[in-house]
Amino acid sequence: MFNTIEIPVWIVWIAGLLALAGLVDRILVPSVSWYLRRRFNTVIGKLNQKLSLEIPPFKLTKRRIMVDRLAHDPKIIQAILDHMEAEDVPYQVAAGRAELYAREIVPSFSAFAYFSLGTRLSRWLSKKLYHVRLGYLDEGALDTIDPKATVVFVMNHRSNMDYVLVTYLAARRSALAYAVGEWARIWPLKQIISSMGAYFIRRKSRNQLYRRVLARYVQMATEGGVAQAVFPEGGLTRRGELLPAKLGLLSYIVAGFDPESDRDVVFVPVGLNYDRVLEDRVLLASAGVERANFGQKIWGALYFIGNHIVMRLRGKFHRFGYASVSFGHPLSIREFIETDTSGSFEDMTRNLGDKIMVEVGKSVPILPVSLLASVLGTHAEPSISKTDLVNKAKTELANLLENGAYTHILPENHGAAIESGIEHMTLRHMLIEGENLFEINPKEANLIRYYANTIAHLHPSGE
Repeated sequence: MFNTIEIPVWIVWIAGLLALAGLVDRILVPSVSWYLRRRFNTVIGKLNQKLSLEIPPFKLTKRRIMVDRLAHDPKIIQAILDHMEAEDVPYQVAAGRAELYAREIVPSFSAFAYFSLGTRLSRWLSKKLYHVRLGYLDEGALDTIDPKATVVFVMNHRSNMDYVLVTYLAARRSALAYAVGEWARIWPLKQIISSMGAYFIRRKSRNQLYRRVLARYVQMATEGGVAQAVFPEGGLTRRGELLPAKLGLLSYIVAGFDPESDRDVVFVPVGLNYDRVLEDRVLLASAGVERANFGQKIWGALYFIGNHIVMRLRGKFHRFGYASVSFGHPLSIREFIETDTSGSFEDMTRNLGDKIMVEVGKSVPILPVSLLASVLGTHAEPSISKTDLVNKAKTELANLLENGAYTHILPENHGAAIESGIEHMTLRHMLIEGENLFEINPKEANLIRYYANTIAHLHPSGE
C-alpha cells in the first residue's frame, strides 16, 4: 500500500497542466468573465446616458443566444413545418436550413467596434471626402419621441457612402442597425459590418422559409427596441431619381406591430444628397440593366480608389463638394393606423410606404451641383454665360425653397455656394469654360441629368 511507484516525468507534466486548466476553467475564467461583464455593463450604462436612444438589451444579447431564439421561435417552427410539406423534406433538413438562415442574418454587435472604431472612422472618412453639412433637423419633434418607441430611420439610397455618413451624423443618438445587401458578405467586410450591428439580406431571394426567418428577425428586433436604418427604395438609384418604396422590410415591421403594446414604432424620414456621388458613372453605366454587373462595380471601385490615392500623393485632390443630410418630421405607425382607411393590410402598407417616401423626398437637401444641373437641364442653348447661370440658379433656389425644400446654404452664402458648384462641375468636365461662356459638355449630358434628377421631385410639378 505504501510502496513507491515510479511515474514518468511527462505524465506528471500532463497531470499538472490538466490540473492548471481545470483551475483556470473553474475559478479564474468565471472571475475574469464576471469582472469584464461588470465593466462592460458600466461602460454601456455611461454610453446610454449620452445617447438619445439607449442601446436596448436585445442588441447586446450574445449572438449564439439570438440565433437559438430565432431558430426556435414558434413562428419559425411553423415555417419549418410548412417548408417540410411544400418541399417534401425531413424535419431535420428544414430545421437545419432555418438555422443556417438565422446564422446568416443575426449580427454580432460590438459596442466597442461601433462607437470606438465605426463612428470615428465614418467621421474621418466623411470629412476627408466631403464638406459635411446638416441640412435640416427638427430637434423639437425628435425630442418628443416616446423613449420606449422603436425608431426606424428611413432614407433615400444615393450612394454606399450613405451608411458612413448617417452613422457619423446619428452617432449621438444611437447605434443604428442597417439592412445590407449581399455585396457586403465578402471577406473582410462581412465580419466588420456584422460587428457594427448590420444584418444581411438576400434582396432577390424568393425562398419562403428564408423570407419568414428574415421577417421574424426584423420583428423581434423591432419589438426589442433596436434603432434601425432602412432604405425603402431597395437599392441604389441608378439615374439619380427618387424611387418608390419597396414594401419588403416595411411590411415585416407593420405585420409584427401590435397597436395594443406599450412600444410604438416611429419612422424618421432622412434625406441625403451629394455634390458628387462616388459611384455615379458606374450607376449610369448599369442603368437599364436588370442586375448590375458585380465585377464592373469592383473594378470601378478599385479604379476610383487607385486614382484617388494618386491624386492625394500628387497633392491635387479636392474634396467632392458638399454632402448633406436632413432629418424630417417623425411618423408614428400607431397614429398612421388609426387614421388610415385602407380596407386591407396590403393597401395600408402601400399607403404607409408612399407617405414615407413623400416625407423622405421633402427632406432631400438642395446642393450646388444638383441645383446647377437642374438649371442646365432646362437650358435650351449649348452654352451659357456665368452671370446667367448664377442668376438662374439663384431664381431656381428661391422657387424651390418657397415650395418647402431644404438647403444648408445660408442666404448670404448662396453666391459662394453656386460658385463652388460651377467649379466642381468644371473639374468634372460637365461644363467647359470658355472666354466668356460655359459650354455644356454633350458627352456628360447623362451625368448632368443624373444630378438634376436628385431634386426633380422637389419641383411643384414633380419634374
